[in-house]
Amino acid sequence: MTAAPTIRPAARSAHGAEGAKSRPARKRSVLLTLITGLAVFYSLLPLVWLLISSTKTQEGLFGSFGLWFSGDFALFRNIADTFAYQDGIFGRWLLNTLLYVVVGAGGATLLNALAGYGLSKFNFRGRRAVFAIVLGGVAVPPTALAVPTFLMFARMGLTDTVWAVLIPALVCPFGLFLMWTYATDAVPDEILESARVDGAGEFRIFFSLAMPLLAPGFVTVLLFNTVVTWNNFFLPLIMLKDPDLFPLTLGLYAWSEQATTVGGDVIYNLVITGSLLTIVPLIAAFLALQRFWQSGLAAGSVKQ
Repeated sequence: MTAAPTIRPAARSAHGAEGAKSRPARKRSVLLTLITGLAVFYSLLPLVWLLISSTKTQEGLFGSFGLWFSGDFALFRNIADTFAYQDGIFGRWLLNTLLYVVVGAGGATLLNALAGYGLSKFNFRGRRAVFAIVLGGVAVPPTALAVPTFLMFARMGLTDTVWAVLIPALVCPFGLFLMWTYATDAVPDEILESARVDGAGEFRIFFSLAMPLLAPGFVTVLLFNTVVTWNNFFLPLIMLKDPDLFPLTLGLYAWSEQATTVGGDVIYNLVITGSLLTIVPLIAAFLALQRFWQSGLAAGSVKQ
């Protein structure tokens, strides 16, 4: 009879303690939600302005509020004018950028996957030295290497060619570091040993067994290299002089400089529309490849 009164207060106090713990958690959740909402608003505001401004005519661009539609809906006419201006050179810039991304970013990602897998699964002399070099490469900003790279390419006669952009794009220490760390846990050693016992070669093991397990890391590095190559500006700026070799970033910069001159302000709407068209492929790439971002592909593949 005396046990019941002693148990109930304890239960109430336990529930009270749980409620007291949950209240700060709710407050932290609301604060984090507000901070996240502000970050999203800050990130999307320039995109919204760019989208709205691309729908305006040249007159409406300067004669109306920037974050609201006004006048005629001129998006499709602006797109047509962008591709037709200067004998359609914008289309040439788009093809150049696609070439730099497919060959440069794609090649860099494949090299990162091969090197990262090899460094994580094979022991050899100088492995620690390679690791130190990779970390050093990650720490050095690309802009610090731009001038030495230009001098080296100038001696080899490669400046003002597509190779001046493609060859540096193949080198990505950060992507190598990511694939190295991801392959260490994503590819179990037991699977590799079983394949070797069955007589499979190393390249067959990599492309048949390791690559499916490395898919999330591979796609992440591919997107990272794609964004870096797509937005590459400083290296093409010092390497290229021929407008026919410009990527989109350098071409739009040339148009922007032209728009600041006397009488050149008539192409401001083309610069804005071209900037909108530049980010559309990146958004499409993220949406198309996001389904590969999943972890735990190797979970359960090895019997304990």
